Amino acid sequence: MAVVLIAEDDEDIAVILTRLLKRAGHTVSREPDGLAAFESAIANRPDVVLTDLGMPRMDGLELSRAIRSHPDLAGIPILMLSGQLHPGDTQPAEAGVCAVLLKPCPNDRVVATVGELAQYGSHAHGTGAAECPRRSVVTA
Repeated sequence: MAVVLIAEDDEDIAVILTRLLKRAGHTVSREPDGLAAFESAIANRPDVVLTDLGMPRMDGLELSRAIRSHPDLAGIPILMLSGQLHPGDTQPAEAGVCAVLLKPCPNDRVVATVGELAQYGSHAHGTGAAECPRRSVVTA
């Protein structure tokens, strides 16, 4: 299974996501903010990053941009799980996020999306044919 890095500042949500993904067979690490998550990603090279949007020190969009701009991390799939986005919001796609799920989200959908991204693996996030196949605007 995959190594998943969770960037989530809400302790209760982080615990739930960690348990959920570990039960699905993934190896999970978590950080309480975007900057700590970025530093962890550099050190540990996860297979998938699952990030919240609103976090201290570096939000999920900033984290995604930082990952995309780092030569060793640029291809890592990123899933954003947020309750602060609205349908039609293009900010996550512009920041290089592969998939967005809105809170509250069914647990099985989180697990399935992480699994899909892990299976697809590291990939380009440019424009045109090399663009991330999962990238899309936020939907309801």
